[in-house]
Amino acid sequence: MADAICRVLRDGALEGEHATSLTINDSIDSPLGPIVFDYIFTHLSNFTSNNKSHSRGIVLLTFSRSPSFAAELLKTRGIDVATSHEWLRVLDCYTDPLGWKQRLKDHGAPLTEAKLNVNICKDVRNLDGLFSLILALGKELVGDCKNRFSLAIDSLSEMIRHTSVSSVACLLSNLRSHAQVSSIFWLLHSDLHDIKASAAFEYMSSMVANVKPLTTENTDKFYLLEQNYKKGEFHASLKRRNGRVRIMREEFSIENSMIKFTSMASGESVVAQALVPKVQFNLQLSDKEKSDRAKVVLPFEHQETGKSVQIYDGRKSELNVAPDEKVKKHEDSGRGEIIYFRDSDDEMPDSDEDPDDDLDI
Repeated sequence: MADAICRVLRDGALEGEHATSLTINDSIDSPLGPIVFDYIFTHLSNFTSNNKSHSRGIVLLTFSRSPSFAAELLKTRGIDVATSHEWLRVLDCYTDPLGWKQRLKDHGAPLTEAKLNVNICKDVRNLDGLFSLILALGKELVGDCKNRFSLAIDSLSEMIRHTSVSSVACLLSNLRSHAQVSSIFWLLHSDLHDIKASAAFEYMSSMVANVKPLTTENTDKFYLLEQNYKKGEFHASLKRRNGRVRIMREEFSIENSMIKFTSMASGESVVAQALVPKVQFNLQLSDKEKSDRAKVVLPFEHQETGKSVQIYDGRKSELNVAPDEKVKKHEDSGRGEIIYFRDSDDEMPDSDEDPDDDLDI
């Protein structure tokens, strides 16, 4: 399922559509959202670096971690950092978000140690300037033609610390509607914001992924705390172009700083399968069934065979039937018969009956 999300971000949006967007939600109960973000970012980087993505480059906004972390992350995933200048731009909003460290470089302390193509944002509160920087970095990668780039924001919560939710939502909306943005995804610590803020960002997303703690019957607090830092559940909803929403769930575990996703073999699905009745259909008739079907006399089957047409209306009693007809009925007891009894005389007659046959005209 996580791989399916990566493929959707890789394919991006069609011409005339808003950029494909993903919100990754986590909380203190399962604080593994950054690892999920790294998984998606490295997969999308692998697609882009190998020219297997609809976008021709990635612009990474770092709010919660330094660009050097991104460089080490790409190295550990086997992606060549030396050629990253061809497809990656990093906008550093972590080192000096408010412009207080401008003189550090003069004192011999570099602002960043990353080996990536890094640009430093010195005022994250100026969202108009941030929007211009993002587009400028994207155009460095893809030019002014119809080529597109992807955008990754490692922490939307850090951005909201410096400005309002409505301003951040407006920035994301402008980025999604820009013609050169193919896809965009961000991480949100949902428990740090009210429900309205989380709902606003989910509303403008075509995909929503929630990182939740693993369901377990063990209620020991220390056990749960340890489990929540190693395992969890990944719930995602993907909105398709036809308007339908696909909901998926997976379990994941962390081993040596690597995340591994596995399909959920939950008891719910087993119970659901057990509740479904097993119905078998046999489309072929046996010889006995064919013989029985041939014995059934359908209504009006005797017409146009030389016999007089008689319509049985359900009101004739068997007492009015002749004895020889009774004998024939007993002789033909092996044949099927359809008998219809009219509920009352007020019931409308069949279509073949004349409703005015009792009138003397």
